[in-house]
Amino acid sequence: MKTFLSIGAGPGMGFATAERFAKEGFQIILAARSVAKTQELAERLTSKGYKADVRKVDSSDPNSVAELVAEVQRQHGSIDVLHYNAASKRKATLSEQPRDSFNGDLAVNIGGALVAAQAVAPKMEEQKSGSILLTGGGFALAPSPDYLSISIGKAGIRALAHALFEPFREKGIHVATVTVSTFVSPESKEASSVAEHFWHLYSQPKDSWTVEANYAPASA
Repeated sequence: MKTFLSIGAGPGMGFATAERFAKEGFQIILAARSVAKTQELAERLTSKGYKADVRKVDSSDPNSVAELVAEVQRQHGSIDVLHYNAASKRKATLSEQPRDSFNGDLAVNIGGALVAAQAVAPKMEEQKSGSILLTGGGFALAPSPDYLSISIGKAGIRALAHALFEPFREKGIHVATVTVSTFVSPESKEASSVAEHFWHLYSQPKDSWTVEANYAPASA
């Protein structure tokens, strides 16, 4: 059974994407800071007959992310799909941003994604297969002065995906991002559509891999 690891597994896009892969026979590992909330999501999956488990992770802490990946690999042998979905969605302009919060926001929004990719890459390279899926955002293309730290973070996610795409493709690893240009609520058609975009990227034949899909409600 293939393993899908979601880091930053929330009730919106994170859960919808995990469920989409569960429907295709993946066992799901949901990881987030709140074990209680994440356990509720896992129970929704298991109640439908899917295999799901929960782990605790602090996406702002590089050691926590690396240890999570190592633990899942020890237990399951490999991670076939990594989905990095963690984000600090702080609404703050430059003048409103607390001085001591910006680095923490960046650590969640982009730092954790880099560490996660770094951690899963050696095993995927050894197997010559695997997918690293990153939840991007429209703020990467149209930065918002009201959501400054997440705008910079999503620009970083997009840059990471595009920078890794070619060198990782040569190793059999598909790095891809969905740039989501809308706010997404739990159990919404938007969440399901984003999940479908991720599944489409994962399902692409190797000779047709692409690095980015764009999602906005009008294009759903």
